[in-house]
Amino acid sequence: MKIVTQVKLMPDVLQAPALEATLRTVNDAANRVSRVAFERGVPREYELRKHTYAELKARGLGAQAAQHVIK
Repeated sequence: MKIVTQVKLMPDVLQAPALEATLRTVNDAANRVSRVAFERGVPREYELRKHTYAELKARGLGAQAAQHVIK
């Protein structure tokens, strides 16, 4: 059974810019992965990882974030 919980992030003045930058970086990375998948015709996660993982890491994403973006 899946439980879904709605949460509201309430960052303080110092955390808000960092959170915004993180979300923007991850969103840009997801757009890049999507573009690569479309251009190369690679719909499968494992194959897509070969084409994008190193680039995502070079952009500063951590390993877990990069894997989630590709997934």
